[in-house]
Amino acid sequence: MKGNKPSKKKVSFHVQKELNLYLDAYNRNIKLPLQYEDLLRFTTAVPLMDNDENDTFWETVYFCESDTRELHKAMQEIYALLKTDGDTNVMEHLSVARIDYCTFGNSKPFRVRIINRFNDNYDHFYVKRADASRIYGLELEYLLSPNAIQYFVDGETLIEEHVAGIPGDDFMKNNMNESLFNKTRIAKEFIKFNERCFVRLLGDMRSYNFVVDITPDIEGSQYRIRAIDFDQQSYEGRKSFYMPQYFKENNPIIFLGIEHMGPEVVTQYQMEERSLIAVRAKAERTRLNDLFEVMVEDEISFPNKVELLKKDLSVHHKNDVFMKCRNMGEIVLTNIQLLLKKEFKQSLIYFDELEIDD
Repeated sequence: MKGNKPSKKKVSFHVQKELNLYLDAYNRNIKLPLQYEDLLRFTTAVPLMDNDENDTFWETVYFCESDTRELHKAMQEIYALLKTDGDTNVMEHLSVARIDYCTFGNSKPFRVRIINRFNDNYDHFYVKRADASRIYGLELEYLLSPNAIQYFVDGETLIEEHVAGIPGDDFMKNNMNESLFNKTRIAKEFIKFNERCFVRLLGDMRSYNFVVDITPDIEGSQYRIRAIDFDQQSYEGRKSFYMPQYFKENNPIIFLGIEHMGPEVVTQYQMEERSLIAVRAKAERTRLNDLFEVMVEDEISFPNKVELLKKDLSVHHKNDVFMKCRNMGEIVLTNIQLLLKKEFKQSLIYFDELEIDD
């Protein structure tokens, strides 16, 4: 859709002292055995193709022998930090199967494949450049969504665990021929996902930036849509950028909802998800307030984008409270307060401690 593309490549924002203190307080800052820059020492890169010989836009990278030994040991330690709280007893069973590099994404991530030599089972994690807006996105995902996500920061390096699931674009190509019951469940989950993104202003959730996790159930399957890219946490200026329903890449699921959901059912699921967000926020009251105390003083976008989003949301909500906001952090906080207060006033006590200045 016209107007839904980002204005230009996402700019990275430095992690300021106050955000670092927050990360310290909640055990997200940790000394790592390698830094992102260490992985840029690769000597060879070969395009990585999928099973159908299509370009994946990733490259498998190789290092000299001495660097390979050093980096593989460090990556095993990082995986132990992610999965076993640093218990290195698991390391003897693990090896690094492959390191891939993507120049296509904003963060230019490295993806590390770890394999268990006992059973050939594999897992992944990612090494990226630390970016303040991405970290805010990860924290809000952890606090306000139904999805726990593990990550660590060390200076300019960010480690993220892999989020398992079928990539959204692949899911729409190969997994939409389901029973009517399952199609309804898919449409329901997309409505809830759309609501989660808009409440906390996570942008650019087109099909290749989320995955679908399928869980077999007694009758049919349960579906969970999970974001895998947090670069666009409250960065762009257009309201529609934070609503997955407006991306043409998501049309197959959107049309599924139009076919199987009436307006009253859509509203019901929207309100259900807001209620769940309110419950999560109440449970994480202290940590959420600590996060927003930092976020409302940070700069993670540009003044022109802030002004545009203030105006867009003021029109959308028919409420000029957004015009008092100074930055994206205040806009996110105001949007959460307003959307939850509409129907769940009894659950909003936990935000009262943090007021936005006039």
